[in-house]
Formats: sequence, structure tokens, C-alpha cells
Amino acid sequence: MACMATAAAASPAAAGTSAPVDLPLERLERVLPVEAPELRTGVPVPVPGVPDGPRYVTGRLLPEKTLPAVPFTAELPETEVGLPVKDPLGEGNLGALRAVSEASELMLKAPGATVGAPLSAPGEHLSGLPEPVLPELGVAPPMLRGTPAAVLIMG
Repeated sequence: MACMATAAAASPAAAGTSAPVDLPLERLERVLPVEAPELRTGVPVPVPGVPDGPRYVTGRLLPEKTLPAVPFTAELPETEVGLPVKDPLGEGNLGALRAVSEASELMLKAPGATVGAPLSAPGEHLSGLPEPVLPELGVAPPMLRGTPAAVLIMG
């Protein structure tokens, strides 16, 4: 995977949102007594977006969304897997069983965090001094959104 990611970053295909990958599986025929499947796919190349920055709120010393969540977009590439199917009666091949998925957009949002200060905002009842409070910590969950779909074809 590290080699594929390095090749994707160094190739001109990195300008898009996915880098094509053809996996050679012919060596499996030496180990297994079946014809090797064909697999063509790609590696998504995430493109970072603009994070939703910190927001200052009245009454808090530290802003909300102290560590903002960074959105990423990528394209789940088209994937095709083909497996030759033999006739169970031994009279040749029936063709190939193929699974094909079309390219689809992916959106990922990294986790973010909100941290509260251990002091409150200065108050009038303490002559303008802050008072100690329990610190707060909130974590924004990661998000992954996409609509992948696949078709199974025999023939």
C-alpha cells in the first residue's frame, strides 16, 4: 500500500482524485488450481478542503471547535473483478463472472475537538476575576459519506 501511495503521489494521475492500479494475479495460477481472476481498480487520492475554523462564543475563554474538523474529498474509482467460470460438467468455460462498480464521490471529515478552559469568563460578582471551573472536552466524530454501487454480471 505504501508503494501504491508513493506511486500515486509521484504520477501525473495524482492531479485527479484517484490513481489507477492494475493488480497482476497471474502468479496465483501456480499456487491454486484455478484460473486467476482479473482485478482493475484504483487508489483514492484525498484532496483536503477548507476546515470550519474556531468560533468565538461570548462567555467562553477558548473558542468552540478548537481543533477544527478538516473535510477531504476523493473519488472511489471504478473497480472491475473478473473470474473465469468453468462448466461443472467439464465441457469448457461458461464465461466469466464479473463484478463492476462505477466511480463515485467520497466525502470524509476528520474528527475535531472542542476544549474548555479551566477558568470561567471574568464575572462581576468576583470583581472582574475568573473563577475555577471543571475543564470541558468534546470530540466531533469523523464522517464518511459516499454512494458506491456495484453490478454482478455473468457472461
